Amino acid sequence: MIPKVFKEVIDLGHGREISIETGKLAKQAHGSVVVQMGKAMLLCTVVSNYKQSDLDFLPLTVDYREKFAAAGRYPGGFFKREARPSDGEVLTMRLVDRVLRPLFPKDYHAETQVMIQLMSNDEDVMPDALAGLAASSAIQLSDFPFECAISEARVARIDGEFVINPSRSQLKDSDIDMMIGASADSVMMVEGEMDEISEEEMADAIKFAHEAIKVQIAAQLRLAEAFGKKEVREYETAEVNEDLQKRIHEIAYDKCYAIAKKGTSKAERGNAFAEVKEEIKASFTEEEKEEFGHLVGDYYRKTEKEAIRELTLTEGIRLDGRKTDEIRPIWCEVDYLPSTHGSSIFTRGETQALATVTLGTSRDSNKIDMPSYEGEESFYLHYNFPPFCTGEARPLRGTSRREVGHGNLAQRGLKGMVPDDCPYTVRVVSEVLESNGSSSMATVCAGTMALMDAGVKITRPVSGIAMGLISDGDRYSVLSDILGDEDHLGDMDFKVTGTSEGITACQMDIKIKGLSYEILVNALQQARAGRIHILEKITDTIAAPAADVKPHSPKMVTRVIPNEFIGALIGPGGKVIQELQKQTDTTIVINEDPETEEGIVEILGTDQNGIDQVITKIDSLMFKPKVGNSYQVKVIKMLDFGAVVEYMEAPGNEVLLHVSELAWERTENVSDVVNMGDVFEVKYFGLDPRTRKEKVSRKALLEKPEGYVARPPREDNKGRDNRRRDDRKPKNRN
Repeated sequence: MIPKVFKEVIDLGHGREISIETGKLAKQAHGSVVVQMGKAMLLCTVVSNYKQSDLDFLPLTVDYREKFAAAGRYPGGFFKREARPSDGEVLTMRLVDRVLRPLFPKDYHAETQVMIQLMSNDEDVMPDALAGLAASSAIQLSDFPFECAISEARVARIDGEFVINPSRSQLKDSDIDMMIGASADSVMMVEGEMDEISEEEMADAIKFAHEAIKVQIAAQLRLAEAFGKKEVREYETAEVNEDLQKRIHEIAYDKCYAIAKKGTSKAERGNAFAEVKEEIKASFTEEEKEEFGHLVGDYYRKTEKEAIRELTLTEGIRLDGRKTDEIRPIWCEVDYLPSTHGSSIFTRGETQALATVTLGTSRDSNKIDMPSYEGEESFYLHYNFPPFCTGEARPLRGTSRREVGHGNLAQRGLKGMVPDDCPYTVRVVSEVLESNGSSSMATVCAGTMALMDAGVKITRPVSGIAMGLISDGDRYSVLSDILGDEDHLGDMDFKVTGTSEGITACQMDIKIKGLSYEILVNALQQARAGRIHILEKITDTIAAPAADVKPHSPKMVTRVIPNEFIGALIGPGGKVIQELQKQTDTTIVINEDPETEEGIVEILGTDQNGIDQVITKIDSLMFKPKVGNSYQVKVIKMLDFGAVVEYMEAPGNEVLLHVSELAWERTENVSDVVNMGDVFEVKYFGLDPRTRKEKVSRKALLEKPEGYVARPPREDNKGRDNRRRDDRKPKNRN
């Protein structure tokens, strides 16, 4: 039976379009779609259990995977099947999750899975920009309780013009790379990197992407209507007890307001809030606790949040006593770790990051092997968030998705300032030692200082700040340098990195509908003031990159050599290069460029003498004497028929100086003219046409003796043989 297929097409202009199709694949899922752009095809399926889980949150799993078969490739490694998700796949999961999760009801706790798979790849299409559209389209065909359709789009700016969902090659010419997630009436998520753009330019890019997203949402709704959208399922909703909620509010509100107004530390106010909660519990009888005790915690948290928000909106005071635009105290230090190539500590309030920098060769680059993209990064950043940084003991289960996401944001903020001609592969690692508010932005600040301490010539220092927004519809307050608690109670939190010239990266999560662009720009302007303040603290500690790398850090020198000499440098089975590395205590990496027919040799070592020896060897390999020029040579071997000499300016390059070229006088013994170790000049004549070997002469540079008579040239064998044959001919008797 041929399935009935439903399809909608979205026109992106310039001959590009996106199609959304359902009815053909994965019909047992609660919703499934195939989203296609060019040859790229994503299959998205959604399933949600009909039974509520016992958890007090939504166990939502967003999974994005790229199949190697989609690009006609095999997975790398020993096991030839897809394994754990790559960092690129994890980042796409996070982009989709951040937009979807807030749109499920707070009391919906059924286990839910959104699975997105790249089934066919197109080199001109970046599939992560289609993942949000695919997820929302599948949910629209399901019976899930979901607030509204959403979509995501990538926006770039090329030659001053905004482009939706550009190709990877187009992105190379763009000064903006942002992913926007939104519903029809509200922007919900922003993440991306920029080339030092202004706050107004960023807002314009968001507006442009939002208009494209509205078109994508309209297509989803048409598809759902044609398919026949299901009735929203019924589920066990959360119990509501308005009397209990009012009672808790009356007991706790004023006390929470007073605690928040004191401006104490995280631990002190945490203890104070806990005492209020215990006091509330103590006011209930055992029967009341059994009846509705499970609601006390929820209603208390709601009251606490209302009190803190009102304090900020009414009095402009925050949990730790700061004003809305005030930055916590900052102290910094560089060169803290004696053995690293660069290090720094950045501490802001109760958040602290220790950053290290390691310098290496191209062999140390971060290899990216995904079906949709193969490449390598010469600058990358890793972010670690151990449990002790928040005073907790949690299981250690490898790198979390959060660590991947925060590290990627910090990397995007910094990488634009590492110049293209930096000879090193640079790895930055941030160890978060304390956390109470934006450790990712502390990572950016610590990373900037560590790079400068390491002697990496960054274009300009970068700082980062986390911002928040509280609004009740009529009033709003923008909060600079938010605390961890403020992250949860606000209506928007966003992180911005940048230099004195403009924004380099951002990440936003917007929780309220209809945020005006005027408020957004005001918030970004306040963030700029905070960034500049933090930047001043950074440059007070280290004003510019160190003039040179540290004495124990590796020095990097590169040499370009024609491909024809690479084999000689490597030697049979790598013997020459391995021995050279061992002798000089250096690392030598050779990268061939087939287009230019040249090789780039990277020489890395801590001892300059070792590096110089490698350079001398390379120069020696590439040495080509010119016909007619004179060169100084040294005798390195004595033979019966001449001396083997070595060019002084290219050790290792040898040539035979024949006995006949030693002097004008007849030479019986080579040692009568030269001896081992003698240094003198010879003239280079190129290839001898008779012997087809290189010819050099000492006597050519000497004055010819008076009365010298050259001996007649020796006849070759061919001439002698001809004479012999002539002698054997019979005489003419006539």
